[in-house]
Amino acid sequence: MPIEILGMVGTKDASETRGSFLDGPPIDTDYLIRFARTHEEAGFDRVLIGYSASSPDGFAVAATVLHHTERLRVLIAHRPGFVQPTVVARKLATLDHLTGGGRVAIHHISGGNEEDQRRDGDFTDHDGRYRRTAEFMSVLRRTLTSAEPFDHHGEFYRFEGAYSAVKPATDAGIPLYFGGASEAAVRTGAEHADVYMLWGEPLAQIAERIATIRREAARHGREVKFSLSTRPIVAATEQEAWDRAAAIKAATAERAGRAIWYRKGGTSTAVGSARLQEQGAEKEVHDERLWYGVTNLVGPSGNTTALVGTPEQVAEALLKYHDIGVDAFLIRGFDPLDDVREWGRELVPLLRAGAAARERATVGAGA
Repeated sequence: MPIEILGMVGTKDASETRGSFLDGPPIDTDYLIRFARTHEEAGFDRVLIGYSASSPDGFAVAATVLHHTERLRVLIAHRPGFVQPTVVARKLATLDHLTGGGRVAIHHISGGNEEDQRRDGDFTDHDGRYRRTAEFMSVLRRTLTSAEPFDHHGEFYRFEGAYSAVKPATDAGIPLYFGGASEAAVRTGAEHADVYMLWGEPLAQIAERIATIRREAARHGREVKFSLSTRPIVAATEQEAWDRAAAIKAATAERAGRAIWYRKGGTSTAVGSARLQEQGAEKEVHDERLWYGVTNLVGPSGNTTALVGTPEQVAEALLKYHDIGVDAFLIRGFDPLDDVREWGRELVPLLRAGAAARERATVGAGA
């Protein structure tokens, strides 16, 4: 099966090294449209629309992306608990129909930052949030697929006669993505997710994570796909790539404290973030080119590990994850739009060619 390549769009030019969501208007519509179209031109399959308690609404951003591109698909991040799953099901199915069908997916983030959860009025504890996510995903899937009204009485949700007249526009339905690293997360994702999203960790740790999730999924008679998120830093030579990494680190350090994602204070209960912090403290580079330079500066802020090298080296590093079971790659840059444009020239084609070659070799070996 071909790999899926995902990017991530934002509503203004901002990253750890440039711009800031704290400076100026939070939405630059022209930039968003240009950013989305650049992903499509670069050969990406799908783009993530992120979520925080202070960011623009993901469904509205997704609609803009879909209406200004032709084939690019979207992955809308959200936090279960703020909108009823029956309502989210209708929103997703409606958007799916209005944008050509088969282009909409949803990503479930249960939340690991207590302060950000409380900004939207959520005071549920960590494990409770994952139980709520599990129930949410179950009801969401049932609403999207049930031909008859149904009742549901659970820990967090109660419905009588729940039903959606609008269903997904294609037989593929609405894929359910999910992320989380704790034991509670594994139980939830293995039982309910179509795609389990992982942050960029060393190969050995990712292999262990995949094996754990697969064992849990097998208990439910299920199979789960996997996505890996990382931040490629690419240049014509390896030395130039590491020089660029050093410049990114310096720029990040200089800007520390001036943007939301640098705020290392607050209470994080995210197990995945803690894992990255521990790995970065152990050493700055794992597996030859998995770099924690920015991770060590910004704290538990999510997807910050980078793969550093030439396009060929980074593609091969990513394909090693493919070899151990990763089906999709979410890549986003420190120079967001410029990086996407650059990756479309070499990195994306190399990734697709490498995955196709591996598939041919596998088919040949089994013939």
